[in-house]
Amino acid sequence: MKTNSMSLDLTNMKIAVLMGGPGSERKVSLKSGEGVVSALRLMGADVTAVDVADENFALPEGTQLAFNVIHGTFGEDGQVQRILDARGVPYTGEGVRGSELAIDKIATKQRLVERGVPTAKFEIIRNGARPSLPLPLVIKAPKEGSSVGVYIVKDEAELEKSLAVAWKFGSELLVEQFIAGRELTVGVVGDLALPVIEIVAKKDFYNFENKYPFLNPNAAGADHFCPAPLSPEITALVQRTGIAAHRALDLEIYSRMDILLTDAGEPFVLEVNTIPGMTPSSLLPEAAAAVGISYAELCRRIIELSLARF
Repeated sequence: MKTNSMSLDLTNMKIAVLMGGPGSERKVSLKSGEGVVSALRLMGADVTAVDVADENFALPEGTQLAFNVIHGTFGEDGQVQRILDARGVPYTGEGVRGSELAIDKIATKQRLVERGVPTAKFEIIRNGARPSLPLPLVIKAPKEGSSVGVYIVKDEAELEKSLAVAWKFGSELLVEQFIAGRELTVGVVGDLALPVIEIVAKKDFYNFENKYPFLNPNAAGADHFCPAPLSPEITALVQRTGIAAHRALDLEIYSRMDILLTDAGEPFVLEVNTIPGMTPSSLLPEAAAAVGISYAELCRRIIELSLARF
């Protein structure tokens, strides 16, 4: 592994790409992993794909870096980070604290409010309680990703049905005020805010099925507009809001913020992803490509930032 003033040389660097995981985003993670493996091999790295089922995963001897693309449970919530720390293996992305905070939608909301980052009004309900926020509202399982366990509720009948399903994820739920607006996302890599993307779901909202058409051939899917058709002033405001959310959670490496923009031009941060998708339909690589950062170069930058943290 050599470095120069321009960028990190990955030639012959032993990298294990951790993918899969035991959570609900397993298939998405495997697809992200395929892309990362290919990109790193193109740059000359000695890459091993590691399909992680649980904490007993094995790394090849001499692994110099674990590139973590396990989305959601186990990979994005601090568990794999704690294991790699104990094994003394550097890894990409945030450490234990940043991962535990960002995966927890309730803790994230509390931190955003504390640090003055705009976010929707919310409440936490426990053990079968009913929300006190007025309809329409959004119910969220607090520790799932990719819009798993998210329910937009507009009437009483839907509320009962959605709560019944949502309680299966655990004894605590996040309930948010529903905000009508444009769905935007902004990626942050280090200190760089990438172009804003607008997402227009062809049906419902940008849920799991619409996010990953390669997993759901019958899904309506979504259109992405990159860069989003916004004025320069609103674009800058959304990017500043994305960076503010990234910093509010004390994140250092990379993340992707989901933001709603009201008709009045006010951005509200919905959630923060610390291991955003790297699949063919994923938003972070799309935004990077819009400013001339190739998929492979994005991987390299993530590695550089991550190694600097170690």
